[in-house]
Amino acid sequence: MQYTEFGNTGIKVSKLGFGAMRLPILEKNGEKDVDYEKSVKMIREAIDLGVNYIDTAPYYCEKKSEIAVGRALKDGYREKVYLSTKNPIENESGADWRKRLEKSLEKLDTDYIDFYHMWGISWEDYQNKIDVEDGPVEAAYQAKEDGLIKHISFSFHDDAENLFKLIDTGHFETMLVQYNLLDRSNEEAINYAQDKGMGVVVMGPVGGGRLGAPSTKLDKLMDSSTSTVETALRFVFSNQNVNIALSGMENIEMVRQNVEIASNPDPLSKEELADVKAMLEQNQKLADLYCTGCEYCLPCPQGVKIPKVFELMNYDRVYDLTAYAREKYKKLIESEKEAEKAADACVECGICEEKCPQNIEIIEQLKESHKALA
Repeated sequence: MQYTEFGNTGIKVSKLGFGAMRLPILEKNGEKDVDYEKSVKMIREAIDLGVNYIDTAPYYCEKKSEIAVGRALKDGYREKVYLSTKNPIENESGADWRKRLEKSLEKLDTDYIDFYHMWGISWEDYQNKIDVEDGPVEAAYQAKEDGLIKHISFSFHDDAENLFKLIDTGHFETMLVQYNLLDRSNEEAINYAQDKGMGVVVMGPVGGGRLGAPSTKLDKLMDSSTSTVETALRFVFSNQNVNIALSGMENIEMVRQNVEIASNPDPLSKEELADVKAMLEQNQKLADLYCTGCEYCLPCPQGVKIPKVFELMNYDRVYDLTAYAREKYKKLIESEKEAEKAADACVECGICEEKCPQNIEIIEQLKESHKALA
């Protein structure tokens, strides 16, 4: 396992982190629950193989992920890892924030949390609900003083430009953000965070499952990779400004495969990384020729999710992620939501084409997409 300095925390963390958001689930009498036996074995296997950063959250896995992680960290395992979980910012009350922290400590059955995140916050959240009088920021500093948390962190799904603002508040020591081969929107902010001494954890290194499917085009990006997953993980690991790639692992085999990739001591060279980025940027330009995702075409009177259809078509046409694209398109076909219909719901009214700033022949593209993906 490869390790790295985690910002200015003084801690060394494994390049691979265990994301406990996809633990195996059992269904008994119509109710779902975590398969604790398998989950504990998985988490302990990862720790035994060198993973020392475990991430969970209150709502993961039928709200049972924290319990499973807590059980896995018994018998001496707690001392071997840095534990991360999250606090959903439901309101501006610091007292309520503290109650949610105490609930997580109870479920995890631990006395402290190493990295405690303001969960999925935006810049608007920060201004209106977090850095306010008697709010979560004050509560977090008090919890740190009380020894309940070691480091104040945040996770993020807002627009990339707002990430810089959160970094500059100076309240946070580490951050958890999206970054992968298909989504590099946070790359500049990741570099900025490292310059500021923040630890950087990346979620979705395999694109939320998109890069788990085989792709001959992406596999060609790295001659030494044996799978699309390895290509995706090695791309993230090669960014020296990323400390941890957090992978949601579902079984022992996935744990072992990811650990093997993370244990490769030879990152991509600057030349290889430059070649990969150049190809990705060329692919993105090709994707943008079909649809930039501006959504000016919406709403469709028939509920066709036009940008989503074209996004899935791009995964197939540009990135060769055909299996993933077809799986997701099938869900659009089966969707019962009024505004999430597949391309076959189009009645060729032409309203979307009148609004498209790129003058895309949307009706014909929808027909082609349905033919390719259905």
